[in-house]
Amino acid sequence: MKMHRAFWLILTLLFTNPVWAFQSRVVTIPSAAMHKSLGATVVLPDQYAHGKAADRYPVVYLLHGSGGDYTDWTANSPIGKLADRYHVILVMPDGGHESWYIDSPVDSHSRYETYVGTEVVGYIDTHFRTIATRQARAITGLSMGGFGALHIALDRPDEFGAAGSISGAVDPRGCEDEPGIDQVFGDPTRHADFWNNEAIVENARSLASAHIALTIDCGVNDSLVQSNRMLHARLVELGVPHDYAERPGGHTWKYWANAVQYQVLFFASSFKRSGGAAQT
Repeated sequence: MKMHRAFWLILTLLFTNPVWAFQSRVVTIPSAAMHKSLGATVVLPDQYAHGKAADRYPVVYLLHGSGGDYTDWTANSPIGKLADRYHVILVMPDGGHESWYIDSPVDSHSRYETYVGTEVVGYIDTHFRTIATRQARAITGLSMGGFGALHIALDRPDEFGAAGSISGAVDPRGCEDEPGIDQVFGDPTRHADFWNNEAIVENARSLASAHIALTIDCGVNDSLVQSNRMLHARLVELGVPHDYAERPGGHTWKYWANAVQYQVLFFASSFKRSGGAAQT
């Protein structure tokens, strides 16, 4: 009898709380550029399930790091509550294990900048109730994903009005020993110009003209903190508005799960200032 009552209780909760079905879902997004399809996790705010067809939401894209995939953020951080708190859609695409989110000059099959920056954005805007403007679109990521987020935002300032980096590898030249990086960047010696041109620390001046709301943070015990400090110093020298923070911690999920909460708050504030906040 107790089991019977428990069964009906669970069944009642499932049908009286349809929002659960909308909280997190995995979609498959095709890539014409790479001739394959990849998974992506989409987290919707609770109110999305009960909203009207006219309701629209801003989007924050969260990129994973080296060796990760589209499940990393939901498995290791409390981002679900951030979608609810700030009325945003969170999208976590798959960026491959070591793609660095670039269109590789040495591997024509690795075109993850085009995939994430164009194809994923187009799919999300087509299949979900988004506000499809730069004022309502932000991108950030951790480590390799931090580099990728800034790189994609720099190349697509008309697509993204805000960008961030968490423990970002903002100077890949310091990551030459990372397994697989040379397979997308090319040999560091023979392709030195490409490595130099792609380094975010060398593109600080481009950030000045992109007019992107920018937030960068890194743990004080992170091996990448020096390159992040260098980027911050160059942005200050150039007078580029940005938020910069160093917090206790290293290159760990404990740090990233905490830092992402500040970044989504930053983006939500940016959406409000630019007119890209949720329309409900």
